[in-house]
Amino acid sequence: MEDEVWEEEDIMDNATHCPSCDEMTGHDILKERSVGDGADFTVRCEVCQRVHVVQFRPPPPTNLPFILTDGPHSERVVLVVDADEEFVVGDVFEEDEKLWRIHQIELANDQHVTSALATNIARITALRTDMVRVKLTLTRGEDSTSAVLVVPQETAFTASHLLEYEGESWRIRAIHTGAGRTLRGTVNAPDIKRMYLHEPPKSEHFAPRTPRERRQAWKEGKLGYNPNPERPKEHIKKGVHPNAQNKRSKKKRR
Repeated sequence: MEDEVWEEEDIMDNATHCPSCDEMTGHDILKERSVGDGADFTVRCEVCQRVHVVQFRPPPPTNLPFILTDGPHSERVVLVVDADEEFVVGDVFEEDEKLWRIHQIELANDQHVTSALATNIARITALRTDMVRVKLTLTRGEDSTSAVLVVPQETAFTASHLLEYEGESWRIRAIHTGAGRTLRGTVNAPDIKRMYLHEPPKSEHFAPRTPRERRQAWKEGKLGYNPNPERPKEHIKKGVHPNAQNKRSKKKRR
């Protein structure tokens, strides 16, 4: 039930800011009109039913020089990017069916920075890489933090599965690909824009406290695969066999 509520709240169709609700809400598109390379959308808020117009204008393109270094070989290329696109040292992008990691960002005044908008950049130096930086949002209770996970480019992640990160287990609640979020699918690391991780239920919630609870946990697969659950040896005193102990108990009762 909790997952169903979370899905409904987290995924909205045509989400945009509503001037009446003063927050991001889902909208129905009533009409679309092309304007140059963009469009004007007449939309209706699903919450308050207000009808308003949303203007979409794509940012102008700009030419940005890149120095791509593959081992001992370097090549200068000019890529067309959005003027408002931000580039960050360490980010990975694809060009010519290869992956490149941004190594250096240089401004027009020869200053080197760790991030900048495309319009302010004179050139970018990038190194070929087989590793991908996956951006993470980790949520613990009501607190969220951002992090980065570096993995081989062939790595794939599946939403709803567990992930080990810095010695802790997290559950992948959603994977954002740029085109939208998936709550169940599998996505290759280079295609991931961001992964949303939530801490899983505490392990003590599933820790058996009695032999009966332990046997039931084995049957349910919470402690691994064991079709014929037995009490672990570390829980049995040396020289004492459970079956023999049960027999002595029965004789005493007689």
